[in-house]
Amino acid sequence: MSDKEIDGKLDQAKGKVKEGYGKVTGDKSAEAEGKADQAEGKVKEAFGEAKRKVKNALDSDKK
Repeated sequence: MSDKEIDGKLDQAKGKVKEGYGKVTGDKSAEAEGKADQAEGKVKEAFGEAKRKVKNALDSDKK
């Protein structure tokens, strides 16, 4: 797992916590920020996964 994938998963987790906090407290702003953080995390994770797959494919071609 690449650093970007880990960062993405962490952002998703933080976003879920923030969204939950927003729901519990009725803070719509925090809830929306949490959802945005989760979306950003998913993008980072997908980018990291794609980057890792390309690197692995290039590395396997060298053999």
